[in-house]
Amino acid sequence: MANVSLRDLLEAGVHFGHQTRLWNPKMKPYIYGEKNGIHIIDLQKTALGLVQATRYVTAEVARGRTILFVGTKRAAREVIAEEAQRCGMFYVNNRWLGGTLTNFQTVKKSIDRLVALEKARDEGRFDLLTKKEALELTRKIAKMERSLGGIKEMRNLPGLLFVIDPKREHIAVAEARRLKIPVVALCDTNCDPDGINYVIPGNDDALKSIRLFTSAIADAAIEGAHAGRDTLGEGVVAAASDDLGDVEVVRRGGGEVEQAAPAE
Repeated sequence: MANVSLRDLLEAGVHFGHQTRLWNPKMKPYIYGEKNGIHIIDLQKTALGLVQATRYVTAEVARGRTILFVGTKRAAREVIAEEAQRCGMFYVNNRWLGGTLTNFQTVKKSIDRLVALEKARDEGRFDLLTKKEALELTRKIAKMERSLGGIKEMRNLPGLLFVIDPKREHIAVAEARRLKIPVVALCDTNCDPDGINYVIPGNDDALKSIRLFTSAIADAAIEGAHAGRDTLGEGVVAAASDDLGDVEVVRRGGGEVEQAAPAE
């Protein structure tokens, strides 16, 4: 489970939200106050949200579910790819192609085309083409790789999404909601938390903050994968559910709540 202290959150600048004039009022429950025109996020709520999210991720991965990491803003791209690959999951870090989830069968055809082109290149078949033709196909592969490389091995819809900045990635979130795919998201003060199953309130612009949360989710996925391989998945699922008994589960719609405890 997540082993992140309040000091870690402070040092990563997680508490810094957006300018107060840019806020989404629906994020009010997660805001501690304001300073110099900037909203300050309540790190107690952040810590709680992270614990809930990582426990959920561990339990779902132990059940055999997969995660699609989504973060296309410049600060998130490298981290999203690194952490998704580290935990053996999928990612989109360049541009979200409309229909990636809702029109997945068509997207799979594009993936198959990319795989076929890469195979032809690796087998030396491009050597049989003119330099112009080979260059055009090489550029085509590079373009497709940027958009599809992170989901090239994803043969089915993911079990859940982890999103950096659901305001920016609103199309991905909308597609997931339409298909009832749960969403875990890092939400800054300008985001709409409605439809996010597990809200982690925090700075979604700073690299340190993005890395901290993405790494925590990846660690949770690795823990779940190990449990599943050791045939202890049911135990982890039960433990995660039992552990949630002493915390308030914050879910904002877009899916069923498997277990929730009343707030103290």
